[in-house]
Amino acid sequence: MVLHYQEYGDKNASLVVFLHGGGVSSWMWDKQIQYFSQFHCVAIDLPEQGESKHSENFSISFSAEKIIEFIEKIANGKKTSVIGFSLGAQVTVQMLSMKPDLIHYAIINSALVRPNPLAKKWIRPAIQLAFPLIKNRTFSKLQAKMLYVDKENFETYYKESSLMKADTLIRILEENMSFEIPKDFNKAKGKILVTVGEREKAIMKKSANDIVINNSNCIGIIIPNVGHGISMSNPNFFNQIVETWILDAALPQGVKTIK
Repeated sequence: MVLHYQEYGDKNASLVVFLHGGGVSSWMWDKQIQYFSQFHCVAIDLPEQGESKHSENFSISFSAEKIIEFIEKIANGKKTSVIGFSLGAQVTVQMLSMKPDLIHYAIINSALVRPNPLAKKWIRPAIQLAFPLIKNRTFSKLQAKMLYVDKENFETYYKESSLMKADTLIRILEENMSFEIPKDFNKAKGKILVTVGEREKAIMKKSANDIVINNSNCIGIIIPNVGHGISMSNPNFFNQIVETWILDAALPQGVKTIK
């Protein structure tokens, strides 16, 4: 099975792979793709999402396995960076654990790594009860606002949300709520930047701290004045963060280091 992906930029340059969050797909990276045209950029739709909606069932480990295979096929020894947001950040953590030498630079943006068994228990009944709301435009607009989805991308977001099956959403949420740092994450050898928004929930900040202390190659930062979704809420600033990280330059001023 091949996941849907799109390639942009200079195919002879170093590789940058973008992995989206839950509830959106690879279109969330449009502002990054435009900015990083000097790199070989690839935006992937995770299983059961976006244009990969007819793939095999989603899981974090399955996604990581397939994306590792993909990178090994196209990287050809080039420096490889992986940028993951939320669900995609969890996949990135899994990839770093499964293949410690593959990724040279990683950005783990808002990854939950503290399992919540109680919340997981209520996912299925809650989704079954609330699922009809997903097709409601007013409800979708509220959800889109929380994710920083702009007017330009709302129709795509609404269409994809409306087409998603209840079982798919349940699988994604159960995987998200169950994920914890894999035991081999400490073996990852690339440079790893862990980011979290200042306005995110306490569990997200604690998760960022957990990731940082589990690998000596990690640096963690708190991004001011933003919640869950810096790449869409402030793409210019996020692009600066990515660019400085993968080019070994100083991070932008205004971010706070996680101690």
